[in-house]
Amino acid sequence: MTTAANPTKINLDEVAANRKRGGDIRITLSPRTVGCTSGFGGTLRLAPGEYVTEHLHPYSEEFLHVVSGDLEITLDDDPVRIGPGDSLLVPIGVRHRLVNAGQEPAQVVFHLSPLAPRPELGHVDTEAPLDRSGANPDVGGAR
Repeated sequence: MTTAANPTKINLDEVAANRKRGGDIRITLSPRTVGCTSGFGGTLRLAPGEYVTEHLHPYSEEFLHVVSGDLEITLDDDPVRIGPGDSLLVPIGVRHRLVNAGQEPAQVVFHLSPLAPRPELGHVDTEAPLDRSGANPDVGGAR
């Protein structure tokens, strides 16, 4: 395991996709991958019409930055359109669901911070996951 004190590069292709809640979610920087201690992040790819099911984070803020695509994020039942170059803060405890509302693939970079006290406490589904048998993304790290 690398330590957070050492710069560590992770390539997107080195990380397995997680599709439990929709889209192609890849956790690139996390306690598991680089030994960081303050949060985790990665990328999300959504095909046209694809979505990430509604959920919330009881301990973390989520920072989103749209690289490409036309998206609609619903925040506590309020829809917000976001597109290339837009960044958005999802506050702690806010329910959110993200849909690719455009005709082209979408790519988003995200970061969540601070970490939950334990990985299993960091995410609460408020809508059934698309793949109920799928595992949660592995951010790792003992806290």
